[in-house]
Amino acid sequence: MIFMRYESFRGYLKQYPVISAVIALNIIYFIIVAATGSLTDGYHLFNYGAFYSEPGQDPMGTAQIYRYVTSMFMHGGIEHLLFNMFALLIFAPPLERLIGHTPFLLFYLLSGILANAVSAAMAIALDEDGVLSVGASGAIYGVYGAYLFLALFRKAWLDSGSRTTVYMILISGIVYSLMVANVNLWAHVGGGLAGFILFGLFDRFMQRKVRKTTRY
Repeated sequence: MIFMRYESFRGYLKQYPVISAVIALNIIYFIIVAATGSLTDGYHLFNYGAFYSEPGQDPMGTAQIYRYVTSMFMHGGIEHLLFNMFALLIFAPPLERLIGHTPFLLFYLLSGILANAVSAAMAIALDEDGVLSVGASGAIYGVYGAYLFLALFRKAWLDSGSRTTVYMILISGIVYSLMVANVNLWAHVGGGLAGFILFGLFDRFMQRKVRKTTRY
């Protein structure tokens, strides 16, 4: 099972510096936002960088494009923060080890950015009021999407227990997103699809690189 963590605290920081930094930034920013206002106040969250789209005015949320990133480091409550940081702590390390530190950072950020874009696009498609969203879930679902690609197309890279875990996480996550109010379903779906596609592109790039460097 690749998701079992046996590292010491110091060993974890050394082996997974990107994940460690992302978790630290999430916690620090959560404390700042929580200490300066209510986490249930949409205006307060907006002022600190929540993702926001508005039909007619700014349907894709590009007027203040930095919100695509800042919202990924914000959370609407302590449970929200702890749940996402636990998922990142446990499930992301094998992916950072597999693709490398800088590629993982780019992958994580792009997954979250695309998750927000899908969320805004679906609000337009479904004629909804727009989006006010915070959380790392979209980027974390990108990590799950990468594992889904591995489970389906690179089965030798995951043991059966890890593949089963990936399937269960995705199924339970979608069910949870459908059943619980105020959960951004389309950010989760968008993040998962983004991670699946991005990792597929990375895998294709690496396969081509191997073929080019292999000589007979």
